[in-house]
Amino acid sequence: QVQLVESGGGLVQAGGSLRLSCAASGASLRNYAMGWFRQVPGKGREWVSTITTSGEKTYYAEAVKGRFSISKDNEKNILSLQMDSLTLEDTATYYCAAYPSPWSTVLVYVGDSQYNYWGQGTQVTVSS
Repeated sequence: QVQLVESGGGLVQAGGSLRLSCAASGASLRNYAMGWFRQVPGKGREWVSTITTSGEKTYYAEAVKGRFSISKDNEKNILSLQMDSLTLEDTATYYCAAYPSPWSTVLVYVGDSQYNYWGQGTQVTVSS
């Protein structure tokens, strides 16, 4: 059982940067692919990015490609999301999530129903 706790959210001006972290406990992230999702009130969760178990492959939604960077430290059991050039449309609650996946797997899930474990979320608000 993996427990996930996000941190790093906050208020930032458009064009600014934030770095989100997701600390995992209860299991090693060496056995999990990890992703970030976001959600605004009244809408479903939107996939943002996923990294494979090994950290070798990363995938991004078109809306964040080139601006966001996902990384995973399997030693420290931490997932991160560096967010640059933030826009008003990035305002949302951000969630980290995980699902068990073999080390060598390079394909990932982007549907939230495939993820078994979720954090409580951290709010990111981008102001003009």
